[in-house]
Amino acid sequence: MKFSIIIPTWNNLNYLKLCIESIKKNSEYDHELLFHINEGSDGSLEYIKEKKYKYSYSKNNQGVCVAFNEAAKLAENNYIVLAHDDMYFCPGWDTVFCNEIKNSSKEDFFISGTMVQNFGTYIKLDCGKTYKDFNEEKLLKELPKIKFNDYQGSHWQPSLIPLKTWNRVGGFSLEFTPGIGSDPDFNMKLWKIGVRLFKGLGNCRVYHFSSVTLRKRVSNNGAKTFLLKWGITIKFFRKYYLRTDTTFNGELKEPDKTFSYYLNLLKCKFSFAYFYILKN
Repeated sequence: MKFSIIIPTWNNLNYLKLCIESIKKNSEYDHELLFHINEGSDGSLEYIKEKKYKYSYSKNNQGVCVAFNEAAKLAENNYIVLAHDDMYFCPGWDTVFCNEIKNSSKEDFFISGTMVQNFGTYIKLDCGKTYKDFNEEKLLKELPKIKFNDYQGSHWQPSLIPLKTWNRVGGFSLEFTPGIGSDPDFNMKLWKIGVRLFKGLGNCRVYHFSSVTLRKRVSNNGAKTFLLKWGITIKFFRKYYLRTDTTFNGELKEPDKTFSYYLNLLKCKFSFAYFYILKN
């Protein structure tokens, strides 16, 4: 089973090379690699051209929303994988994705892998903060010893989505450009068309160098945009809809209308009113 793997990149050639190398080395299948090059002033544009990969291009940085949307138009496979250039794909990642598809009867879903980082709430393992001190040997030796369960409500990359589902909701929403808040917004759009399988796979793993692109300090107020668009906060959506990071126990259902739900919904409404008045 082949995927179309979409990788936006913004002047991160050394990370990009490591990412591509890991996919080639640690994949069971020969997947299609698609790129969106933002600027490419570090030689990444020439590198992708030289390797004859398919790509889209922006002369100036357009962020991940534009990048994913443009590169996805080039996809030739039934499933796309959204990734980032600062990810190292660990052995067996695609086999786990493939087995999940084969064992599921759902046509629409959002499935993610699990990030391995030197900090955070997912798999914690310090194998380097940058490509310069990346300890691949340690990662490959120590990672298989770490157990991690499947979990609900992931909205992070790497993520696996049927191309038809991606097209049904129109990909990422450009009002979140350059990208902060675009992931939960995309999942809310999926929720609105009836998708209820949002599953993180504990055995599909990538080592993540912790948002290298975001360190360049190009951001947007995604939390505010999400609130004004949907009437609830990202935190509320993650807790009551996606049940984010709880142990996976099947498809999601409508939120339980508990006292806590209504109390926090009321807080969302007050926040919405506040920002709406400021906006107008």
